[in-house]
Amino acid sequence: MSGKIRKKAWQEVKRGGIALLVVLRNEKKYLISIADYFKNSAYLGCFIAEDPHNGSSGYRVRTLYFDTAYDTDLFEKESGVEQRRKVRLRIYDPGVDYAFLEMKQKQGSNQLKRSLKISREDAEKLIDGNFSPLLCYKEEFSKEMYGFMTYRCYRPKTIVEYIRKAYIAKENKIRITFDRDIKSTESNMDLFSQELIMNPVMDPYNVILEVKYNGFLLDYIKQMLTGIDKSELSVSKYYLARQHGCLTRL
Repeated sequence: MSGKIRKKAWQEVKRGGIALLVVLRNEKKYLISIADYFKNSAYLGCFIAEDPHNGSSGYRVRTLYFDTAYDTDLFEKESGVEQRRKVRLRIYDPGVDYAFLEMKQKQGSNQLKRSLKISREDAEKLIDGNFSPLLCYKEEFSKEMYGFMTYRCYRPKTIVEYIRKAYIAKENKIRITFDRDIKSTESNMDLFSQELIMNPVMDPYNVILEVKYNGFLLDYIKQMLTGIDKSELSVSKYYLARQHGCLTRL
């Protein structure tokens, strides 16, 4: 499914216990204040369901980003290249025995994300630069990732962690997330470590709001967006983390 995105898709395929998730949607990002986060989080709670993993204050997301030896993905983002990719491993708890290998592709306002569940052991091998475990999975996506990451010499670049609170509207598969307390490290690539030392990459009183949807937004969500003190955000968490890493090395 590389190249041009031809249609909207939402499918989950399970083969041999391995799940491949494919999601195509529009995404909008905004930088908002912590006050707007609390206000609009409460507002959304009156209309749509919370993600069942939220708990009282949200859930942790930890992501390891790969890039080429020459930081191709980073510089394509900086240059505003229309068709670009991000390759990452994602977990939600350092104690788990699995991770999700993901490729996120952007074309215009569309975002295609493919996510493959792999074992912790295989994820650790990928981090060490050994991509051969991907040849053992039945999914075609795993073979594609093996060829892509090998050919372009992908290596770990940074780990980003944050707290996310999410809301889900069944209509139009709308997902709204608030990400705060965003931290990163470039000194330790142990994705499963319980004791990563990380540094904040942005003002703790700012929150990243992401609105992900297919086709169109519902009116009450549009009203929320017009009522907040926001600025549209074009940079990614990966870009913010790498910028911060460069500054800390000066």
